[in-house]
Parts: sequence; C-alpha cells; structure tokens
Amino acid sequence: MKVILLERIGRTGTIGDEVTVKDGFARNFLLPQGKALRATEANRKKFVAERAYIEQRNEERRDAAAGIAEGLNGRTVVLIRQAGETGQLYGSVAARDLVEALAKDGFTVQRNQVDLAEPIKTVGVHTVALNLHAEVEVSIIVNVARSEDEAARQASGEDVTVHTFEADEGGDFAAGQKDAAADDRFEE
Repeated sequence: MKVILLERIGRTGTIGDEVTVKDGFARNFLLPQGKALRATEANRKKFVAERAYIEQRNEERRDAAAGIAEGLNGRTVVLIRQAGETGQLYGSVAARDLVEALAKDGFTVQRNQVDLAEPIKTVGVHTVALNLHAEVEVSIIVNVARSEDEAARQASGEDVTVHTFEADEGGDFAAGQKDAAADDRFEE
C-alpha cells in the first residue's frame, strides 16, 4: 500500500515521503496512529496544504523529547526484586516496571518508548534504550538487585552473582583445607 508519511518512521522514510509498505503495517500501525495517510490525490493535496503545520508539530515533539532526554541520558534506575542465589529473578523486569520507576523520578515515558526486546530476568546492571522520538534516543542504566546494599555494591562494579567459597566458610578457604587435612590424620 502506498502511503504519505506524516513523521519520520525508522528506516521507512521521513515527513512527506511517499512509500510503499505492507498492507498490515499501514492498516494496523501507520494509519490508526496518525503517522501516515493513504497516497490518494485528495490526501496529497491535503498534505501539501498542511505541510508547514505538520513539520512544526514534529519539531515541537522533537524539542520536548530532547528536553526529557537531557535529564534521562545515562540515568540509573534501581529496582529491588526477589531473586535466587544464582541471580535469577523470581519474576522479571518489563517495560511497565521501568516506566513506573521513571515516573517516580518525575519523567513521563510511554511503555512503547522503552526498547526492551525481552524482559530482564537476572540481577545485575543492564543498559536499556529509550526511543523518545524518531530522532531522539537515550539510554538508561537499570540496576536490578535483591537489596539496597546489593544495588550499591553492583553500582561500584562488584559482580554479586559470583559465588565464592569464602562466603560459605565464613573465612579463609586455605584454612578450611588445612582443617580438612588435619581431620584426615585423626581418622587413621
């Protein structure tokens, strides 16, 4: 289906481009969202008449997104979740969770602006992209931890998912080996 784009759409085109897209993409996304018009003679005339307004509206949206992006770029969001000893979350962190966390910090972001291919399912520090506008993209750092203390340790660069023997023994691993060797002598 041929459509006239009313805003920049990824790799498809920019404002005013007349492009051919799959029918489903046009019917289910572009047309209902107001991102394109069918490429008919009447719509071409309508677009030419309203082009200045459409470009002005796009610039206003881009400027608003850029304003939000200044405060968000590189921002760290800490989410406390329950997880097993291996760092596997009992649930997951989805786009909805990130939107709610950013809303608590005073940022308005829509769920469809969070570029999260699949939910986060492990404890750790993750980078997530936010597409605030077709021309404005930022990334945030999501620190998923089991507690505030663990989040601070992860933020300093420590990998809390590494399981060490010192943590189990409560002391020096070499001392534990010496004790085991002494126990073997007494058994004989």
